[in-house]
Amino acid sequence: MTDIQNMQPDPEDLLVWRVADEDAGERIDKLVVDSLDDVSRTAVQQWIKDGLVTVNGKTVKPNYKAAAGDEVAVSVPEPEAYDVEPENIPLDIVYEDQDMIIVNKPRGMVVHPAPGHYSGTLVNALMYHCKDLSGVGGVMRPGIVHRIDKDTSGLLMAAKNDRAHASLTAQLKEHLITRKYLAVVHGRVEHLQGTVDAPIGRDPKDRKMFTVTDRNSKHAVTHFAVVEHIGNFTLLELALETGRTHQIRVHMKFIGHPLVGDPMYGREKDRSRFIDGQALHAGVLGFVHPTSGEYMEFQAPLPNDMQTLLTRLRAMA
Repeated sequence: MTDIQNMQPDPEDLLVWRVADEDAGERIDKLVVDSLDDVSRTAVQQWIKDGLVTVNGKTVKPNYKAAAGDEVAVSVPEPEAYDVEPENIPLDIVYEDQDMIIVNKPRGMVVHPAPGHYSGTLVNALMYHCKDLSGVGGVMRPGIVHRIDKDTSGLLMAAKNDRAHASLTAQLKEHLITRKYLAVVHGRVEHLQGTVDAPIGRDPKDRKMFTVTDRNSKHAVTHFAVVEHIGNFTLLELALETGRTHQIRVHMKFIGHPLVGDPMYGREKDRSRFIDGQALHAGVLGFVHPTSGEYMEFQAPLPNDMQTLLTRLRAMA
């Protein structure tokens, strides 16, 4: 993949990198999409037409074929004020009051809109159901306190007012929120419990991925405990101390036990063979209620696809 040379954007969000040998011949629009998060090809093509993408200091067309060593510069525009529309999408509501709502998100649902993907998200559904989400997250992420990946299922909370949002965000920052996951990983995890304390940052070879690295990284800690050994697989309970993007997925790959079905960090041969997306479920969420001060904890059972996966693996063991 593209070798990112400078991944520290300046105040204008300028990203600059050189095209690696293996990417020579790729269309420039595809290269840019593959190097950024949550951006559609349509949006990138418009950036190119608007002159926000240059190659060796010159504007190009979306179908420009990159050459090894080309310097690509992308001026990432500010998100446009976009009217995110409420959508009548069914929600599995675990808890709701005047301050917040907790839902059990299905695997496959995106949490919030992004350029080129403005519908079908959890935010669209929440806006239809709640009518009064906190404005702290802005127009694209109203009420969202934390997020889980599209292909991770489980509990997620949103705030209905700015006061509640501030309280929950502060708890998250101080590592006071309980977040426990269940995951099925490759291999037999021999240590019955342990901690992965390893910093996470952008993968310099692929901007859409993260990796354990000391360069431009953030502190990341994941605790794990073995729930069940199933042949050459293990069911783990994982507790997040920090909440970095893709943290569990990156840490499990780092210790040699990638998540089953993980399309980015898993094993190539098992992708879509066992489950559609990574076998990861946010099953427990606990916090201090922003108004009552009471500690509350909620659980969501394993979804059917993970139950089926475990049944299949037990039959194979």
